[in-house]
Amino acid sequence: MEQNGKSNNETACIKMVALDLDGTTLNRHKQISPRTVAAFDRAMEKGCHIVVSTGRTFYSLPEQIFHIRGLEYVITSNGAHITSLADRRQIYENNIAPEAVLAVLEKIEGRNMSIETFVSGRAYIDKKEFDEVAAFGSDYRDAEYILTTRNPVSGICGFMKENIDRIENISLNFRDLSEKDRYMAELSTLAGITVTSSFIHNLEIGGSNTSKASALRFLMDRLDVSPSELMACGDSLNDQRMLQLAAVGVAVANACPQIKETADYVTDSNDEDGVAKAIEKFVLQQN
Repeated sequence: MEQNGKSNNETACIKMVALDLDGTTLNRHKQISPRTVAAFDRAMEKGCHIVVSTGRTFYSLPEQIFHIRGLEYVITSNGAHITSLADRRQIYENNIAPEAVLAVLEKIEGRNMSIETFVSGRAYIDKKEFDEVAAFGSDYRDAEYILTTRNPVSGICGFMKENIDRIENISLNFRDLSEKDRYMAELSTLAGITVTSSFIHNLEIGGSNTSKASALRFLMDRLDVSPSELMACGDSLNDQRMLQLAAVGVAVANACPQIKETADYVTDSNDEDGVAKAIEKFVLQQN
């Protein structure tokens, strides 16, 4: 659709494509389209690594991911983990330090907000909130997604303290966006964490250097891929660093304004095979 900076001729041969899932590679039905799967197949036949890079936990990944032949690695929890799909072995971990978890808990415990945490590849939510969503739905979040990907526990903050050395991510969800802005400013003053967002109503807290870009650097070193050989696609703020790292940073048309400004190229939306079209342009059309 729209080219912001680099042209196709200014980039090296793309050897790795890093892809956000929700809002980017997944369409509104939470599926990867046949055209996109076909683009994956053709890119991998050329020796290009297709890497899923998502804010989801490992056990919240769509089942479809595990049935796409040739996918080797998934980056989950905004860069806290990398898992080898062939044997489901974790090859990289970057959790939140326990002292940073305690500092965050001082800010959020006992407050009227939705709190989730990711531990060992699974997402957890307070049972009271889970039951409320099950009974009444949600007016600002995807209720079905919560009920199918979140595990209810009694007392989410106590659960975090019990698992303090295994926390990948803390997710805060706000119906009132002014509250989100206030906590963004407050939490950003804490040492030992990063604060980002994957959709309009949430904040996501990771470790001091946890990001999709940091995880990608580890994987690129492992696979002998340079930033000049990387393309990355995303739609939200938690994708910004990996788009900045890549030689070709691609935003889908439905991306937030900051990501469109960061991107080198804006493709069609996630419901219009935007990722497939970007792979066709920057990978499959290369010599």
